[in-house]
Amino acid sequence: MSSGFDYDLVIIGAGVGGHGAALHAISCGQKTAIIEAGDMGGTCVNRGCIPSKALLAASGKVRELRNAHHLKSLGIQIGSVEFDRQAIADHANNLVSKIQGDLTNSLKRLGVDIIRGQGKVAGTQKVTVTTDKGEKTITTQNIILSPGSVPFVPPGIEVDGKTVFTSDQGVKLETLPKWIAIIGSGYIGLEFSDVYSALGCEITLIEALSELMPGFDRDIAKLAERVLITPRDIETKVGIYAKKVIPGSPVVIELADFETKKDLEVLEVDACLVATGRVPATKNLGLESVGVELDRRNFIPVNDNMAVLSGGEVVPHLWAIGDATGKMMLAHTASAQGIIAVENILGRQKKVDYRSIPAAAFTHPEVSYVGLTEPAAEALGLEEGFEIATSKSYFKGNSKALAEKDAEGMAKVIYRKDTGEVLGVHIFGPHASDLIHEAAAAVANRQSIQSLAYLVHAHPTLSEVLDEAYKRALVS
Repeated sequence: MSSGFDYDLVIIGAGVGGHGAALHAISCGQKTAIIEAGDMGGTCVNRGCIPSKALLAASGKVRELRNAHHLKSLGIQIGSVEFDRQAIADHANNLVSKIQGDLTNSLKRLGVDIIRGQGKVAGTQKVTVTTDKGEKTITTQNIILSPGSVPFVPPGIEVDGKTVFTSDQGVKLETLPKWIAIIGSGYIGLEFSDVYSALGCEITLIEALSELMPGFDRDIAKLAERVLITPRDIETKVGIYAKKVIPGSPVVIELADFETKKDLEVLEVDACLVATGRVPATKNLGLESVGVELDRRNFIPVNDNMAVLSGGEVVPHLWAIGDATGKMMLAHTASAQGIIAVENILGRQKKVDYRSIPAAAFTHPEVSYVGLTEPAAEALGLEEGFEIATSKSYFKGNSKALAEKDAEGMAKVIYRKDTGEVLGVHIFGPHASDLIHEAAAAVANRQSIQSLAYLVHAHPTLSEVLDEAYKRALVS
């Protein structure tokens, strides 16, 4: 431990990012403390990844067992399928408790000091912790900020946590409204539409932008819309935004055209989920004590080594990771950033390769991607002087998918024409969140279609959908 300090490293925020940083720091011999005022595990464990996946798992089983046509095609017939909403909610809550306990115990077992309270920077190499009993100051060689994010609620929308709510309350599944409006068709909106539609709710999906699933590859989005939205009890309103949302019974939603701002209609629904993204939780971190200003979107400015910047210059001994940096608001990105921050604290220069970090929406079927979208790849090509090409393959030609009668989906590979380097891969189909990791490794290693096309995949497996895409690229 550095002489004269209470700790080598103090981490503010015990979410997935802070947890990953703490475990790595301890393994590297750093005396480490982690400060948390709220729930251990942060958003991911308590209000995000973990409970939502539990709900998706349970509701997905209900959807599967109620799909009599699909089961009959496999030679299976069953009677009526019933479910218990509270039992499904309990499954999610119990999983949260288990993962939260596992996370906390792993920190304790390895010797990380857990300090409960509100932590903030109090100057260079100083942190204050405020609790019900008062305030104390801790000195530390280095500080990592990992405060996370909170749901974004647009102006005009009033949240009461009961009839109008965000994903924070949605994961508790306290009710199953007969008719629910979901504002936003990104990851959160898509996943909750999957849950609610499987459990019998009518849905109105409201998207302010001109297309559903903004940010997703357009080929993938069009196919996903055909499978995840069109055949289900989901009404869509595109290019329309919720000008005003008033909680109550019913919930009143005033809709307007996003471009012209012209009033359109008023909806009266049983509930409304606000799924309009997340914003950094960067208030009251004490950054002013070291001369750091947040950027215009309230993210903490950092360089590629995760060091905090002030006026473009590195602030000594201060680092930031996770959603609060605005790089990629994903739990596994936060964890990767935490490890990289510790590596740089120890003088081992490393950077996060954001292009190789995969992402997924855990709908039924799933959506996943890694690397660049086609427009982003085209823009890079114009900048650097190369052309791109794409290759597609379909689950309807995959033996394993056909055996399971689950053959809706496709894989799309984006690559450079000159070198064959894979720039991005997008998948919609069964187990897409698992399949994407082969592509993520290829992107991380800057592999080409010329090498990937000769890899051997077990047959019959879903992974062959990527094998086929690589081989098609080679002969195109």
